[in-house]
Formats: sequence, C-alpha cells, structure tokens
Amino acid sequence: MMSTAQERWRRVPPWAVDAGLVVLAALDAWINLYGEATPFIWACAALGCAGLLLRRRFPLTVFLLTLPMTLFMDVAVAPIAALYTLATRTRNRRLLAGCALLNAAASTLAWPLSDTFSGDTFPGDRTWTLIQFVYTLATAFAPILFGQLVQARHDVARQLVEVEVAREHERALYAETVLARERAQLAREMHDVVSHQVSLIAVQAGALQVAAKDPDARDAARTIRTLSVNTLDELRHMVTLLRASGGKDTELTPQPTLADLQQLIANSGIETTLTGELPPGISTTAQRTIYRTVQEALTNVRKHAPGARAEVRLWRDAQHFGVTVTNTAPTRPSVALPSARHGLIGLRERAELLNGTLTAEPSPQGGYKIELRAPTRPA
Repeated sequence: MMSTAQERWRRVPPWAVDAGLVVLAALDAWINLYGEATPFIWACAALGCAGLLLRRRFPLTVFLLTLPMTLFMDVAVAPIAALYTLATRTRNRRLLAGCALLNAAASTLAWPLSDTFSGDTFPGDRTWTLIQFVYTLATAFAPILFGQLVQARHDVARQLVEVEVAREHERALYAETVLARERAQLAREMHDVVSHQVSLIAVQAGALQVAAKDPDARDAARTIRTLSVNTLDELRHMVTLLRASGGKDTELTPQPTLADLQQLIANSGIETTLTGELPPGISTTAQRTIYRTVQEALTNVRKHAPGARAEVRLWRDAQHFGVTVTNTAPTRPSVALPSARHGLIGLRERAELLNGTLTAEPSPQGGYKIELRAPTRPA
C-alpha cells in the first residue's frame, strides 16, 4: 500500500508540486495579514511566495526571499518549504544552522526593530520573546532535519545501486572464471585425445608414403599426411585460443582468406576446379566464411563421395555474392564414418552472421550441392 502511494507521488510532476506550494504559501500569507498591510508588505509576501517556483534551482536565494515576509507576518509554509529544499541540496551544516537562526530571528523580532529593543519593553515581554525565539528555532530545525534525512536516504539508495553493480560485476567475473576453467579442460582433452590420434595418422601416412610401390598409393599417402599436418596446426591454434580464455590479447590469427583457396583445393586430394570471382573488397569475415564453406564441402566429398569430382564456383550479381560447391556422384563405395552434421550447422550459423543463407541438397545427377548466398551490402 505504501509503495503504491509512493509510486503515485513520484508520478506527480515537480512543477505541479511547486505550484501547489505557491498556492499554500499565498493562502498562509493572506490569512496572517492583519491590520492594514502596506503595498511594501504585499510585495514582500508576493515575492516570497512566487520564489518557491525556483526553489529547486536556487534554494538559498529562495530562502532569503522568504525572510522579509517572515519579518512582517506570522507565516510558516514558505520558510519551511525553503528550508527543507535547502537541506536536501546542501551538506553545509553551518549554512543550515545559520539559516535556521535567521528564520527564527525574523519570526521573533517585531517590526520596527526599535519596538523589540526599546527600554519601554516589560521584562515579561522579553522573556516571552526569548521563549518564542527558541520555539521558532526548533520549528525551523524540523524541516532541516527532515531534508537531511531525505538526502541521506538518497545517498543510501545510490550506494545500494553501486553495491548491486559491484555484485553483478563479481558474478560476471565468476562466470568468466568458470568458463576459463571449462575451456582449459576442453583444451586438455583436445590436445590429449584428438592431437594424439591425428599425429598417429600423420606418422602412419608418412611410413606408407615411403614403403608404397604404387605411385597412386604414394600420392594418396602424401595427401593424407599433408592434411593431418594441417589439421594438427589448426588444432594447436584452437587449443591456444581455448587456453587464452578469449582474452583481448588473443586474436583469431592466422585466419584463412580467399588467397588460401587454391592451397586448400590443392591439398584436398579431390579433382576440383575453381571458377568465377567475388566482389572486390568483401570483408574478412565473408572471406573466412567462404573458405570454411568450401573446406566443409570438400571434406564431405572425401567422406561420402569417394572418387567424385568437385566444382567450386565463386559468383556475384547486383545484390548478392556467394559460392557454390557441386560434386558428381561417387565412383566407389563410401566407408561409414561417424557424423553429427555439426559442420553444416556451423556453416549455417556463419551464413546468418552475414545475413545470408546456406542450402545443402542432392543434385539431379546423383551428387550433392552446397551454396552460400549473402547480400553484397550488410543489412
């Protein structure tokens, strides 16, 4: 219930609150005007009431503007509002104490001042004046204390926000630490298992290359050894990246570009033709995506279509560019290999980063076709 009331109060615009205070102060001054008020007194009352509109920007000035009307009449709304606003805007305790004393003096002293300190004044009147001064001073300190309390509440709320931000930062650091630990574990597994197996493949292929009598067998063994060595290089780079936990000092370099396509095709062990061209000046990300698309397509040809020929066609039109990799039907039976189709999933994710699409489907001639299409200009 209280929170709902606070929310409703916060929705009230500040100018409406200030205008309401001006009306209340004016009503308070009009009620307390006694006798025949001179135009000067009316001007002081009007100035003190209207000044409340500027209390948020000039709190000390507005308080000083309320002193003349406090001297001539017994008002409370304008000086209390001015003191409260000043207390919420400053941390100068001496200034606030001085303003409370000024307000109490203006409320207690009679005008003209000679009437207050004249020798005809009775001792009882002076005692009552002192009592009234103390009472008014205590009344003046009430809005000051309340304003300081509100200021302290705002400080505590701001500190709580800072503490929450610090906690969020601490949770983020902890999550990064856990991620770094998992990456390090994954790097160890990749190094100990995958690297070991690929190294054995490279060694066995090298031995086969030396011992084989058939030239075709030696070429095949050389291709296997070259691919194994390249895989080991990429695996070492990936392990280094994982161990670095994605820090800013670690870059994904060296990364393949279009200049490496010829070498990729030459080392693929597949009869492949490369045709076409791409728009000049395409981004490094796009070049890397095209390279990985061709790499994955040729890998699938080796795995699922032994003896097939492949064609890599780079193309572009007015609005799009891309690459199409097509292979013929296999000439030999393929060996069943484990596959989770993660390669195609990764290629589709790369294509989406370029706001493009990837299609993979069988061709009418019994082969397979993979095509990457991306817009020339990013969306």
